Amino acid sequence: MSFQHAPVTKGIMMALAASSVVVAIFDVKHKFHLQVHIQAFHCVSPALIILSQLVPHISRDHQYWRLLAHHFAFSNSSELFLWELILYNIGVSIERQFGGVKYASFLVVSTLLVTALELSSLLVFHRLGPSLNVIPSGPVGLAFSLLYQYFCLVPTTYHFRVFGVTFSNKAFLYTLALLLAFSQPWSTTLAAALGFSTGALYRSDIASLKSYRLPPWFVRWTSRYLLSLIGETRAVRRTTRALPASDTSETTSQLEDEVITTAPSSRTGRSTRSPTNDPRGGSEQAGPSVMREWVNELTGRVDRASTGIRVPAEAEITQLMSIFPDVQRDVIVAALQRSANIEGAAETLLNAS
Repeated sequence: MSFQHAPVTKGIMMALAASSVVVAIFDVKHKFHLQVHIQAFHCVSPALIILSQLVPHISRDHQYWRLLAHHFAFSNSSELFLWELILYNIGVSIERQFGGVKYASFLVVSTLLVTALELSSLLVFHRLGPSLNVIPSGPVGLAFSLLYQYFCLVPTTYHFRVFGVTFSNKAFLYTLALLLAFSQPWSTTLAAALGFSTGALYRSDIASLKSYRLPPWFVRWTSRYLLSLIGETRAVRRTTRALPASDTSETTSQLEDEVITTAPSSRTGRSTRSPTNDPRGGSEQAGPSVMREWVNELTGRVDRASTGIRVPAEAEITQLMSIFPDVQRDVIVAALQRSANIEGAAETLLNAS
């Protein structure tokens, strides 16, 4: 799987990893979390009155930027690693189904909803224990909001059994999500539950959340200035022919999307080949030529048993040429190389006719 048609996911993965590293280098991780502090005051009576205050970041220092900034960096590398794995396996699929603009709009809406729910939960549950009066840094809630969309939209591919228990292919991702949810119990567990609730809220389309889209000017600006920073997202093109390990930059364009066909091939590219070492005689140059080796493999002129490519016998080539007189020799040789025997090559040529 690649990042093709998923530039937003790739950009978020790169940005979050970079911001987490920067926060760790400058030792400011303590500024990227939300916390409710319980203060005790003695009154005239012997009773102890417990008062709470969102300390001291919001109520006293007015650091309102913490409400959103705590989503942009993780405090430790293990949580960052789990987040990257989850986002790579989930975010790519969701972005391809939503489209880039809707996916980015979903991330913005989910982040705002998770922030509001986290702030409310701190004010409600902070008395239940020290582990529930803090929200650790990192977009844990956003990960579980994505996980809910993945649960609803992406179907199960296969099932397997382990000791009589049936699992699906999604079990591996759910295991990673559980590790992230219990990395700092119970604070990350609370954030995960709030994120899962946010995903369900978005999916139910209450208040028409699904219809929100980022402004067109913002989409144009990011496409113009930020998309180039992400880099290539297309999958690597792989050749269908097995070649010896060598510098094949000269033949890459020749090997992409190779298809067996009986149609006459273009000969325009052959006129541009430089003279090389020919076993049948001709001009010689110092050093081997990758193009000449490839042509020799097509025509069966040299023995390459060590390369793993089947070398067809001349009798087989002659027999197929007599059966298919209108098919070129290199096409017949290619079909023989891909087939275990002459019968399979004949069937391949018949299907390609």
